Amino acid sequence: MRKIKKGDLVKVITGKDKGRTGKILSVLTKKNKPQQGLYVLVEGINVVKRHTRGNPQLQKPGGIIPKEKPIHNSNVMLLDPTSNEASRVGMKTLEDGRKVRYFKASNEVVDV
Repeated sequence: MRKIKKGDLVKVITGKDKGRTGKILSVLTKKNKPQQGLYVLVEGINVVKRHTRGNPQLQKPGGIIPKEKPIHNSNVMLLDPTSNEASRVGMKTLEDGRKVRYFKASNEVVDV
């Protein structure tokens, strides 16, 4: 089980978008180098402008298109909805045997 999942609300803690928040669109790994860790694609974060050529057969327009690029998962932290602050995430097992994520600062369970 991973500490960051698709659909989580995260806050960027380093880089050019430091302090901004967004929702995770996908979690990625590098195929040839899984030891380098996970990358996340966050909505509206790390947006770059991609110069693309149009393709009339596929009805794709050309031009300068803004696009989100992945960032390393160590540069984001889960946003705690109770305090609206970034918090570390831990794993614990409940009494019924389920393994869940929880915020270490407030001890609140992320997964319900």
